[in-house]
Amino acid sequence: PRQPLPRPPHSNSNPRGFSMITVNVLYRNSDAIKFNMNYYLDSHMPLLSKLLGPALKGALVQHGTGGGAPGTAPEFAVITVLRFESLESFHAAFDPHAQTVMADVVNFTNVQPTIQFCDVRLG
Repeated sequence: PRQPLPRPPHSNSNPRGFSMITVNVLYRNSDAIKFNMNYYLDSHMPLLSKLLGPALKGALVQHGTGGGAPGTAPEFAVITVLRFESLESFHAAFDPHAQTVMADVVNFTNVQPTIQFCDVRLG
């Protein structure tokens, strides 16, 4: 069973005067990875957008095409960046739907994503 997303410590204090967080979902690349990008873009992301509603301020889906050195494989096959005003707004929107969202993961990949929360400092 998948574990719920952790609740990291968070501070809305930002020296640049704005508050935004990202939830970064990283799917590590490997020879064994299976990832159905069409399903992810056409079904999973619209589901996520519908369930999270206006709390989701933006989403960016990135498909890894190469590593830092020429000709090397990317470290991550897919990186998705979800933007929210605060960690609290993310949890208020996500937590009631966590089981639905996480149950859909098996429909597009065979890997467990890594989740990282970030304070946006510029952007």
